[in-house]
Amino acid sequence: MADEQEAWLGIDLGTQSVRVLLVTGDGTVLGSGSAPLGGRRETGGRHEQDPGEWWEGLCTASRTALRGRSRMRIGGLAVCGTSGTVLLTDGAGRPMSPALMYDDGRATRQAARLRAAGLAVQDTWALPKALWLTDAYGRGRITHQPDLIVSLLTGELPSADSSHALKTGYDVERDAWPDALDLHEGALPDVVRPGTRLGEVSPSGAEATGIPAGTPVIAGMTDGCAAQIASAALRPGSWNSVLGTTLVLKGASLSPVRDATGVVYNHRAPDGSWLPGGASSVGAGVLTAAFAGADPAAMDAEAAAFEPSGAIAYPLVSPGERFPFRAPDATSLVLGEPTCDADLWAALLQGVAYTERLCLDYLHHLGAPLDGTLTFTGGAARSAYWNQLRADILGRPARVPEQTEPALGMAALAAHGATGEALPEVAERMVHIRTVLEPRPDRASAFAEPYARLVDELAARGWLPTPVAAHARDRLDPDTAES
Repeated sequence: MADEQEAWLGIDLGTQSVRVLLVTGDGTVLGSGSAPLGGRRETGGRHEQDPGEWWEGLCTASRTALRGRSRMRIGGLAVCGTSGTVLLTDGAGRPMSPALMYDDGRATRQAARLRAAGLAVQDTWALPKALWLTDAYGRGRITHQPDLIVSLLTGELPSADSSHALKTGYDVERDAWPDALDLHEGALPDVVRPGTRLGEVSPSGAEATGIPAGTPVIAGMTDGCAAQIASAALRPGSWNSVLGTTLVLKGASLSPVRDATGVVYNHRAPDGSWLPGGASSVGAGVLTAAFAGADPAAMDAEAAAFEPSGAIAYPLVSPGERFPFRAPDATSLVLGEPTCDADLWAALLQGVAYTERLCLDYLHHLGAPLDGTLTFTGGAARSAYWNQLRADILGRPARVPEQTEPALGMAALAAHGATGEALPEVAERMVHIRTVLEPRPDRASAFAEPYARLVDELAARGWLPTPVAAHARDRLDPDTAES
């Protein structure tokens, strides 16, 4: 067991901010810091960030988190980033390009070429975007978000972790890059499993960030996997639903969940088991876009009068859908006319929850184990109203931890990597459950009909495969539904 006087540092490179948590082995948060991140969204599905902002943000956030803790021994740190975000760097690790973000959709031609070569990739995955960057900026080293930060912390070019490398085409079953990638020499980093020690914080890294020199740097995972660790949903059959700007579901399984379409993919856990899941393009980001400056708590209170809403929404944050179906041409839709802003707010909240239910229905269709606990994390889990609404629409209990941030998961992974203790045990000790939600039967039944209408509409538009739609409708019938 880790010395309880030690603390562990978790770093989360999110879409809108860099977040740092200093956490003890029993889950006590000793310090936290954050710094905002900008970005550029353009027509054509383009979404970029300046990689230099990540480092500047970390320097600010880490100094805030460590303020007054100069005598605290930090046993290690780990870094997570947004899944599929990629840039090119030169031989010294310096950025050659902007970072193309997780939902950047410009690499459609490159993705089609890769699929024709037999690789199951989506348009927004890192590999097609890396090819796009190579065409635009020349040959460079394919670099994921945490790779850049780790190189600046340690002063060395690091191996990538297999979690972030997954969407760059890395074969986590063979632990190798596929031969079909056919990239230039030096394009691909070496890859290690999450939890592997990558190096230690250098004197220059320490001076910039305030993190003590010599602190072990442990290979991290993607933000979705980090949030899963922060939910302690690591036993087989358990799932974590991360609702932030977009929606990510991650589960635990003893074997991979096979999906020929590539909608569901499988990360490899540090112990060799599997973390299946997928990432949707719906999420809380649609609220910010539709109601800039609104008070979420006040809107939640008004939305409670519209259960169900008079409108049915499929609220995509950006064009194209990745999970529970792949439809690059999908766009947001609203069936019916909301009567007021509160009704529209309700429709958006409910639409995200309908999508969440459809994701679980699709996983059930694939034979994924769903008989464990369900946990809610992500920024939207701060909304008690939305949490209960989601439990009602899903028709199953859900847990909400005290800390819902991916940075906590990285602190737990750092402790696992530095001490060798099993990750599920480390996470269960660090994660404290704040609330257990039970679905209200009268509410759950009220949402069945609008959910079925949405499923029918998605199938009618050709986005949702007919067998999946039929399976989702069957699961609405308590006589045919299974856990």
